[in-house]
Order: sequence, then C-alpha cells, then structure tokens
Amino acid sequence: MTDKSASPGTLAKTQVLIEALPYFQRYAGRTFVVKYGGHAMGDAKAAREFAEDIVLLKAVGINPVVVHGGGPQIGDMLKRLGVESTFVDGLRVTDQATAEVAEMVLSGAINKQLVSWIASAGGKAMGISGKDGGLVTATKLERTTRDPDSQIEQVLDLGFVGEPTHVDTTILQTASAAGMIPIVAPIGRGEDGETYNINADTMAGAIASALGAARLLLLTDVPGVLDKEGALMTDLTPERIAALRQDGTISGGMIPKLETCTAAVEAGCEAAVVLDGRVPHAMLLEFFTSRGAGTLISLAAPGGDAGD
Repeated sequence: MTDKSASPGTLAKTQVLIEALPYFQRYAGRTFVVKYGGHAMGDAKAAREFAEDIVLLKAVGINPVVVHGGGPQIGDMLKRLGVESTFVDGLRVTDQATAEVAEMVLSGAINKQLVSWIASAGGKAMGISGKDGGLVTATKLERTTRDPDSQIEQVLDLGFVGEPTHVDTTILQTASAAGMIPIVAPIGRGEDGETYNINADTMAGAIASALGAARLLLLTDVPGVLDKEGALMTDLTPERIAALRQDGTISGGMIPKLETCTAAVEAGCEAAVVLDGRVPHAMLLEFFTSRGAGTLISLAAPGGDAGD
C-alpha cells in the first residue's frame, strides 16, 4: 500500500501558500510600482530572482510596474566614450552629450535587458521610457546650494536633469490589461521637446501616485530605515519621518528616498516600502508574509492596517 502522507517539506510549502492566501486576495487587481537598481541590478543571480518575483506577482493577479535606474552603467559608458562628467554637490551635471548617453543606456541596454530577464522567467514585458505614450512630462530640476563662505544661496544648473510634472498612465494601464509588465526607463519629455534624465526613485514615486498604487517599493542596498542603534524600523509615518530627520536619525541618501515615499503616500499611494534588494525574494517576504521586510511608510499609525 502506498504511503499517501505528505512529507514535512511538502507540508511546509503548503503552509507558506496558506499564509500567503489572504495577501493574494487583498492585492488581486492592484498595482505595485517597483524601483529596481543598486547592487541587485549588477548581479546576474539577483536579477534572475528579481524577474521571477515580478512574474509571480503578475501570475497571482497583481499588476507590477518596474521603474529602473542605471547610474553606474551610465558612468561606465561615459568613460568608455570619453565623455567627461562634472559633479556639483555630488550631483552629475547632464549636458547634451551626457543626456544622449543616459537615454541610450537607460532606454536601450538596461531596459531591454530587464525585458529579457522577465521573458526568461516566463513573463511578458514591454520596455518603454517616460517619453512613450506621453507617460511622463518633465521640467528642468531646480536645486540650490549655499556658498560656504558667503552663505549666499545659489541656483545650481544641472543641465538636462528633470522632475515629473505630469503622468499620463494610459500606456501603463493598457499594457497591464493586455497581460504585459511595463518596464520603465526614467526618461521624460519636456513641454519644449527636450529630453530629461529623471531620478529613478522620483520617477517611481510619481508613477505610483498617479496610479494610486497599493505599494511603492524602493529596492536599496540597506535593510531599510535604521534607528540610531542600527536597528530596523519597520513602520513609519510622514510625521515620524520628519521628527527622525530633525534629530539626525535619518540623513544622507535616505532623505530623498523618504521624501519620495512621503510624497507618494500623501498623493494616494497606499503605502511605500524601503527594502534591501540584495536579500533573495525580499519582495515576496514583504508582500505575502505576516513578518514582512524592510520599512513600510504609510499614513496609518505603526501597527495599523496599512502596515500589515
């Protein structure tokens, strides 16, 4: 007689699916906007795992939209082409030559590589930039700096670096309804016809806001937002973020990421998550388990429904 009892391994897998069921039901038909970049982008194994996760999201009824970065790849190509880069306050000045290289790398090489990874994982992806279908209208980014000697505030001219002013989600909704996964390069078109390079976090936040996404996910190279002792803070609100920034707990590169998250949730995105993209399948742990991962930012108080 054949032993029909399930093995412990099979039972464990079944338990994982049962635990994930309420999350499948909760997010079915909703949109997740995922910003992909950092360490995970340069690692083939991590890229394959990322593609598998995105295809799984689509398979269970969620509509993922991927916005990718590519700063290191742009820097490498500029060196290969002999185009010198100028930085002001740590920000790359994007002149005409640099803008052309950035568009070539972002909309070409990186974008189509991600489309290929998705296809290898069994999904159907469509690579676009913010210029396609009038997706993102941008304007020149204005930044100021304070002269250390005179303390006079001066305007920085970063060239063709832009920020979104309008997002038309038609092309994204059309692609998602057709079973496609949009892969978006952070390039936008100005009303004057110029091409603008846009920070990928900022681009993802603007798209998540326009779509009223259930989640904005920023994959980074850190576990999330850490307190002064280095411990992970799992839930934050905009008010709490402001206080932590004021006392110096939040600083450096985490500030603009959390500004993006705050703007997104205040504009209609249900919640945003800062997550370590180096952890295998971290997205799935965040979305489909009670434990979660990373730091979740929402308008609800920590421990409320939005932080489940």
